[in-house]
Amino acid sequence: MCGRFSITGDVDFYAEYFGVDEVLTDSLEPNWNVAPTDPVYVVSETEGVRKLGSMRWGLVPHWAKDTRSIHINARSETVATTSAFRDSFSRKRCLIPADGFYEWEPPEDGRTPHWVYRADGYPMVFAGIWASRLDPDTDIWHRTCSIITADSEGTISRIHDRMPVALVPEVWEAWLDRELRDPEAARGLLQPIDPESIMEHIVSRKVNSVKNNGPELREKTEPETLF
Repeated sequence: MCGRFSITGDVDFYAEYFGVDEVLTDSLEPNWNVAPTDPVYVVSETEGVRKLGSMRWGLVPHWAKDTRSIHINARSETVATTSAFRDSFSRKRCLIPADGFYEWEPPEDGRTPHWVYRADGYPMVFAGIWASRLDPDTDIWHRTCSIITADSEGTISRIHDRMPVALVPEVWEAWLDRELRDPEAARGLLQPIDPESIMEHIVSRKVNSVKNNGPELREKTEPETLF
């Protein structure tokens, strides 16, 4: 799964990295401990125009009666059929950039947190979906997003059985194409980067609290100094 990640680049960096046509957001504050409901950068397309905006992490379907239930992750195996995700997967796919993400070992292994990142230093680009919901009390549209996960591979499989799908650049254009409605064709685009290109190391349990936020959260820590 993906329950926390880090995103510290500014809007100009991501606009250039993704070759966007329109920027719809100001720069977000660097966030080394992104948690559900935090704003994140999102790349989407409308009629072939690639846009960089920001949305709240934790998808709320357009038909939801309230915002008490959010969906931070969507399983790749069922994203095309689950009622909360089906419409978004068909017409509202997006890219969500990240410096990397945190993952925790299972409870029986001590819930030790790990920082997971690309060895080449480039951002991970998560396969995402988004939704718009009209707030009936304010008549304001709120946009939210979710990260697609799959069975873990390579390094991550030793830590957790799930991981976010970090897409290869070759499928970005097709993934963002809103004219692509066939669910099987869209699922076929969930092609992750080489798992051998991903690295990880143990970090401090300070990351467990959303109150802690700084670059030190990603620093390598020896297990015996965690407590």
